[in-house]
Amino acid sequence: QLTLVESGGGVVQPGGSLRLSCTASGFALDVYAVAWFRQAPGTGRVGVALISSKGDSTAYADSVRGRFTVSRDNEKNTVYLQMNGLTPEDTAVYYCAADDADYVNTYWENEYDYWGQGTQVTVSS
Repeated sequence: QLTLVESGGGVVQPGGSLRLSCTASGFALDVYAVAWFRQAPGTGRVGVALISSKGDSTAYADSVRGRFTVSRDNEKNTVYLQMNGLTPEDTAVYYCAADDADYVNTYWENEYDYWGQGTQVTVSS
């Protein structure tokens, strides 16, 4: 079975940090570009970060640039999202998605072949 599993979510105070992981099972993630998305309560899902299959190219949404860092360890079949300086506006369910391409430059959801189930991030004092 081909799956992506996110982990690392939780409750954190404003200004805090979390690192999310996205681990592939049943397929090699190193030939897939990966995106992180998030969905806040009552809103649609939006993209926040992209990383190429080899990790040589990244991109960020304006809302997270300078605070979030996407990286990957292909030996561990895992992509990470380091989130610093969290604010209540970052509260959302975070999803990773994999695209069968070396590079991706879109958050169009239909582009992506595999999706994780999501992990909840709550920023609250």
